[in-house]
Amino acid sequence: MNISSILSQLNDKQKEAVTSNDKNILVLSGAGSGKTRVLVNRIAWLQLVKKYTPWSIMAVTFTNKSALVMRNRVQSLIGVQKKSDIWISTFHGLANYLLRTHYINANLPKDFQILDKNDQIRLVKQLIRSLNLNENKYSVHQAIHYINTEKNKISNTQNNNIDNHSVKMTWIQLYRSYRDICHRSGLVDFNELLKRAYTLCLNYPNILHYYQKRFINILVDEFQDTNKIQYDWLCLLSGKKNNLMIVGDDDQSIYGWRGAEIKNFQRFLEDFKHVRVITLEQNYRSTNNILKAANALICKNNTRLKKKLWTRENQGDAISVYCALNETDEALFVTNNLINWKKNHGLLNECAILYRNNFQSRLLEEILLKKNVPHKIYGEIKFFERKEIKDIIAYLKFITNQNNNIAYVRIINTPNRGIGPRTLEIINKYANLNCLSLWESSLFILDTKIIKGKPAIALKKFIMLIDSLKKQILTTLPLHEQIYYIIKKVGLWSIYEKNTSIPTYHEHIHNIQELIIMSKQHNIVLESTKNISPLQQFLSYISLEFEENLSNSHADAVQLMTLHASKGLEFSQVFIIGLEEGICPNYIALTNKELLEEERRLIYVGITRAMHKLTISYSETRNVYGKEIIIQSPSRFVNELPIDCLEVS
Repeated sequence: MNISSILSQLNDKQKEAVTSNDKNILVLSGAGSGKTRVLVNRIAWLQLVKKYTPWSIMAVTFTNKSALVMRNRVQSLIGVQKKSDIWISTFHGLANYLLRTHYINANLPKDFQILDKNDQIRLVKQLIRSLNLNENKYSVHQAIHYINTEKNKISNTQNNNIDNHSVKMTWIQLYRSYRDICHRSGLVDFNELLKRAYTLCLNYPNILHYYQKRFINILVDEFQDTNKIQYDWLCLLSGKKNNLMIVGDDDQSIYGWRGAEIKNFQRFLEDFKHVRVITLEQNYRSTNNILKAANALICKNNTRLKKKLWTRENQGDAISVYCALNETDEALFVTNNLINWKKNHGLLNECAILYRNNFQSRLLEEILLKKNVPHKIYGEIKFFERKEIKDIIAYLKFITNQNNNIAYVRIINTPNRGIGPRTLEIINKYANLNCLSLWESSLFILDTKIIKGKPAIALKKFIMLIDSLKKQILTTLPLHEQIYYIIKKVGLWSIYEKNTSIPTYHEHIHNIQELIIMSKQHNIVLESTKNISPLQQFLSYISLEFEENLSNSHADAVQLMTLHASKGLEFSQVFIIGLEEGICPNYIALTNKELLEEERRLIYVGITRAMHKLTISYSETRNVYGKEIIIQSPSRFVNELPIDCLEVS
C-alpha cells in the first residue's frame, strides 16, 4: 500500500499524533475529533513505516464494539491479517487471555468461569439472604459497590485495618463470603479478572518480562475510563523501554461512580518522562453553535487539561431551551417536536432523548405511545438477558464447571423435574456446613441417604443427566452440535416447541436458533489457547465480548437513554430533558466539588452527541417518586450556556 494514503485523510494534529517518534504520547482527543482514525492510522504507521511486526503491537479499549471497529478498520487499511497477528482487545479480554494462559500461576482452576453482572447480582442476593441480613439496610446495589471497591484496592481486606463497628464488620463478612464462594466455585467477576491479571504480572517477573518484550508498542483508547488497577497494570506492561500512546478526553470522564479515575491523566504526566501532549480540537460532528455552548460549559471545570473544540461547519441552529410547566408538558413538547420532525421527512432513529435518571423515561414512554411515535429504550432487553438464552448458558456453564453454584440454582428445576424448595434447602444447608459446592452437597446427601423417595430419585436423575452430557461434549462434535444436543437433551427446546399457546413461543424458538447459529459462526477474537475447550472459549466470549443487542436496531424509532449511556454515540437531533437543580446536578453533587465537575462533564457529553439540532428542557414542577417537588431554578448548567447560542421558549 502507498504510505501517503495513511496520512492523506488526516488533519495536521492527527498527522502529528500518527507519525510522532516520541516514546510516551498523550493524545487529548476532544469529542468528535477522530480519535479512532488516529489509533488505526498509528497502528498502520508503526507497521509500514517503523517496520514493527504486528505481534509487537497491542491496542486496548473498553468495549468489544470499539475493539471490533478498530480491528476492522486496521484490516481494511493495511490488508487482512490473522487475528492473532495484532492484539486489539478490551482490558477484560486481555486479562482473560493472560489468566487462561497462566492459570496455575494465577491460582485459578483450568476451567474457571467469568461471572457476568446478572449472575453477580443473583449471587449477592443469595448471600444477603443466607447471612440473614436486612435487605433494606444491606441492599444488593450497595453490596456490589462495596465488593467492587474492595477489589479495586488490589489488596484484600485485612483484620488489622478494621474496627469493631458492627455495620463495617457485616460488610467485610459479606465481602469475604462472596470471595470464598467465588473461589470454591471457580468463578471470577470482571473486577477480579483485572485484579488477578495485575497481580500475576506483579508477582511473576518472568511472565511480565515476556509480555514487556513482546508488546513494544501499547496503545490505549478511552483512557479517561481507566481505574487505578488498569493504570498500574499499564505501567507494569509498558515498563521503561516500551512505547506508550494513550488517547482520551478528560472532559468525558463520567464513570467515577464505578472506579474510573480522572487523576490518571495527571499521574501519566508525572510518572512518565518527556510526555508529548498532542491535542485534537477539530470536531467533525457538530455545528459551531453546539460546540460554542459545550466549550463555555466545560470551561467552568477547574481540574481539566485545556482544549477548545472548533469546526469548519456552519453556525447551525440555535440551541432551543424550553421551560415546561411540569413533566407532562415537557414530554408533550418533546413528542410534538418529534412528530414535526417526522412530517418534515426526518428519520426518528436519528433522534435521541437523554436524561439523568432512568425514572425520567416513564412518562415520556407513555406519551410517545399515546401519540404513536415509535420509540425504544437503548439497550433494553439484550439477547443474552432473555430467559431461554440465560437458561441455556447456565447449562453450558454448569456442564463445564459443576462447582458453579449460580448455574446450579438456575437449572436444577428447569425444566420442572420435581426438585422443590425443601430439597434445595437441604442441599444448601449441607453445602454451607461442609464448605461444599451445591453439586458436591447433592452427591453427599444422596450417598448418605439424607433425602429419600421422589426427591432423591429426581436429584439422582439430574446428576446422571449432567454426567452423561459431560461425557457427550468430550466427543469430537462441533461446538454448535454440542450446544444443540444439550438444548434438546435437557428439555429446553421442548418447553417452547410443545407449548404453542405461549404468545411469544415463536420468538423463544427463534432466539434459541440464533444462539446455535452464533456458535456455528463463532471465531475466537483473541489468540487461541490449548488450556480451554471451544465451549469454554465460547462462554468466555459471551461473558466478555458480546455486547450487541440482537433485536432489530434498524427500525425508525427515537432512542431513549441516560446521559451515561449516550457516550460514544451521535444523533442528528438530541433532546436533553430534566435539567433542574437536584436532578442534574443531583443533590449529592451540590455540595461536592469533584462530583459537581463530573455532573458538568456529563452534560458536556450529552451536548456533544448532537450533530445539528440540540434542545434542552427543564420543568417548574416535577413528580419524583410520587411526590410533587417545586423546582426553585433550572440547572446551573443551563445558566452557564452562552445566551447568544440559545433560543428560549
